[in-house]
Amino acid sequence: MQPAVKAFFDDATNTISYVVRDPQGSSCAIVDSVLDFDYASGRTDTRSADEVIAYVEAEGLKVEWILETHVHADHLSAAPYLQERLGGKIGIGENITIVQDTFGKVFNEGTEFQRDGSQFDALFTEGDTFMVGQMRGEVMHTPGHTPACLTYVIGDAAFVGDTLFMPDFGTARCDFPGGSSENLYNSVQRILALPEETRIFVGHDYLPTGRDEYKWETTVAEQKASNIHVGAGASKDDFVSMRDARDAKLAMPKLILPSLQVNMRAGQMPQPDDNGDVFLKVPVNKL
Repeated sequence: MQPAVKAFFDDATNTISYVVRDPQGSSCAIVDSVLDFDYASGRTDTRSADEVIAYVEAEGLKVEWILETHVHADHLSAAPYLQERLGGKIGIGENITIVQDTFGKVFNEGTEFQRDGSQFDALFTEGDTFMVGQMRGEVMHTPGHTPACLTYVIGDAAFVGDTLFMPDFGTARCDFPGGSSENLYNSVQRILALPEETRIFVGHDYLPTGRDEYKWETTVAEQKASNIHVGAGASKDDFVSMRDARDAKLAMPKLILPSLQVNMRAGQMPQPDDNGDVFLKVPVNKL
């Protein structure tokens, strides 16, 4: 089955969110939503999420799933806002508990912060399946960028999050806590073992040199042939050496501190204080 896929590009974070629709009905899933956040002012905005809502409502769609490919470090999730407006269950990989444990300590969250993934409606593991109308989705555990990364294969479409980018940009960084360039290489090989005609939808595009328009859809065949990091039969040893050296020079994402605190809570803000005010923490010398 070939799902209809509508992409929404967020200029501020170079993130692509997707609405994945059953071509034989009105059911859909939303993948990797964005809550706008201005770090300087500490203010949130729902412009990006409202675009998704407007599309879903205009098309008369029923949201069954709000899916996260992983705990994003570069944008905040709008999952709770979308769920309140549109319904659907929020799903992520079961290894969210590892991420919660790691960053619960980094942000000194204390015992009030549950580290069991209970903030999410569903915790997926390798081989799990789910339905979007008449379409069956399959779950692949594809760690490396983070230990909780998933690829969702729905019909002929694979939503890979940050594991792979467009062929001319390569692959995700692996230097976050719990990341592993060796695991990423193995995960990519599993994705590239899907049928060559499988459509791959990436989580970000950064407009590399030589290209003048953003892109987010490719295929397994194109990735195998020309991905600059893993294409043309690149060896694991060469990839690990390249990836580790490259990651050592990368700066932290601009929104990593607010993103992790919110996204490990399924998009919810930390509990407000007695006055109803919400605060995010800035740990010093922790990352």
